[in-house]
Order: sequence, then structure tokens, then C-alpha cells
Amino acid sequence: MGRRRIGSTAVELTELGFGAAVIGNLYKVTPAHDARAAVETAWQMGIRYFDTAPHYGLGLSERRLGAALRDRPRDAYVISSKVGRLLVPNEQPKGTDDEGFVVRDDLRRQWDFSRDGVLRSIEDSLERTGLDRLDIVYLHDPDDHWKQAADEAIPALAELRDQGVIGAIGAGMNQSAMLARFLRETAADVVMLAGRYTLLDQSALDDVLPAAEDLGKSVVAVGVFNSGLLSRDRPAEGMKYDYQAASPALVARARAIAEVCAAHGTTLPAAAIAFPFNHPAVINVSLGMRTTDQVVRNVELHRQHIPVALWDDLRARGLIRPDVPVAIGPERGTRCL
Repeated sequence: MGRRRIGSTAVELTELGFGAAVIGNLYKVTPAHDARAAVETAWQMGIRYFDTAPHYGLGLSERRLGAALRDRPRDAYVISSKVGRLLVPNEQPKGTDDEGFVVRDDLRRQWDFSRDGVLRSIEDSLERTGLDRLDIVYLHDPDDHWKQAADEAIPALAELRDQGVIGAIGAGMNQSAMLARFLRETAADVVMLAGRYTLLDQSALDDVLPAAEDLGKSVVAVGVFNSGLLSRDRPAEGMKYDYQAASPALVARARAIAEVCAAHGTTLPAAAIAFPFNHPAVINVSLGMRTTDQVVRNVELHRQHIPVALWDDLRARGLIRPDVPVAIGPERGTRCL
């Protein structure tokens, strides 16, 4: 599996990454043996980038991922986690977490982008994972905390990076405008862009992608299935788009894209994974992988040949923006414009 470097850092990511939110019991319980097997299968299939966060299952994802990786050669993989949500004792538990994870709520999340909060969060993440370091640290959803995130959190992370404690720093969000600000106005090396550069939403072309390209920084793309609507060969009514029921118009558009994919000998989910790589700033696509079967499917989709004519056809039909570039390497069966 190919590797790409984060900006001017020494950190290299495999093109496909393992998103560990789902093994933190996102939406439903993932048995421990399934979580472990998913990480093991990802390793066997060449994935060497693993992303987690304290938020995911109130620490469960970090614990499971760390345990699964602990006996692997530490320099052979890259792991990222996030800061901004400290986990603190919950004095009024109700029994189950109310933020999408099926776990006990003995802990609660506390927003904190202060310098002390960042350092404490990293220390806690290292304790939960049992690892000696984090290779990448992102600010996690700092939408409502720009000033503290930019003035305190990023400088704290930059100091750790400059000391060699962390390899790369950045921010992860569901919006692209503020991510562009982090790239242009702070010491961030990389951003994790959720859902804003996909077959159904290319809004990142207006801000974060040109910022990354101008500055020689990097983008990790997540949410490329837009909460599920792009995850099947034939989208159906009732599927999710950005965590909500997809509108009939969006389902129709996804079906139209799927038909063009089929005409070019590929599938909608394969094209959805390949699509972000058409921009040179995108170095990785990370996908949630709950089971061995999901890992195998995702890797096989990533390996599919995507003909360059597909992107040309989608542009011509007005199904993707006319300014979408094609910069996927020749190994993916496409060309640069």
C-alpha cells in the first residue's frame, strides 16, 4: 500500500487509514474480539495508520487500539489521537453515554483547549493506549473554541512537535472553513477533513484544499461515504447523509453517480474512496472499520482500478464540480490535469 508524507514533516501515512471510532462502540456494541480482529486484519492487509480519540467510547477506542498494537514494532505504524475533550468523572451518570457510543457513562467529556488541558489529554491518551508516544495529535472539533484552540492548544502542540515528542499536529472538523484558518494562521501541519470533499460535497475546494496546496500542508479525508449514502453500490431511501436521513434529491443524485460508476466498470463506494485523492493535498483516506469483513471490503475497494474517464464523465454530467482536478497517481489508473 502506498505511503504519503504529511507536509514537511517526517510522518508518512499509508493511503488507507483505520478509523477506530467504531471499535469504541459507536452506535452499537462491537465485541472485543471483533475489534481486535479488525485491527489485526488491517495490519495484515498493509494498513499502518490508525486514528482514535478520547471521545470515541469514552476512552474505549484508545484502550482497544493500544492493546491491539502494543506488540507491533513501534516505528512500523502511525497512530493519531485528539485533544480538546478531557475525560473526567461523571458525578451524575445515567447508565449509558448519550453521545452516540454504547458504553457506560462513568466518565464525561469536558471541553478544554488550554495548554494544561492539551498536556493532560495527551498524558491520559498515552496511559489508555499503553504506548510510548502519539505520532499525530489533532484538535478535536474546536468549532466553538477558535481563540483558545489557536492561541493555546496549537502552540502547546507545536512545542511538543519541535521537541520531537509528536511528529505532526493539526485539527479535525466537519467544516472546512475553520480548517483552512488553522492551516493558514497557525503551525498546523495537517487537517482531518470530515465529509467536505466527497462525491456529494466538494465545498473544501473553496477553502481548505487550496490553503493546504498553497502552503505545502496536508489533508486526511474522512467521512467519504457521507454517513453511509455513498457506501453501497445502489443507494436506497432511508440512508443517512451527514448523520441525518438523506433527502430524496440527494438519494437521486447518489444513484445517478452510481450509474455512471457502473458504466465505467466500478462501483459507487470504490469511487467514493478514490475521489479525495484527485486533489494533491489529500494524502490519506481513513475509514471506520468495525469487523474483519469491513476491513477486507474497504481494502479491496481501495485497490480497485478507477478509470480516468469516470471523473470526466461525472464532470460532463454536472454530478461533480467542473473545477475538481484529477491528480491521482498513475497506479490508480488516472492522470494529472
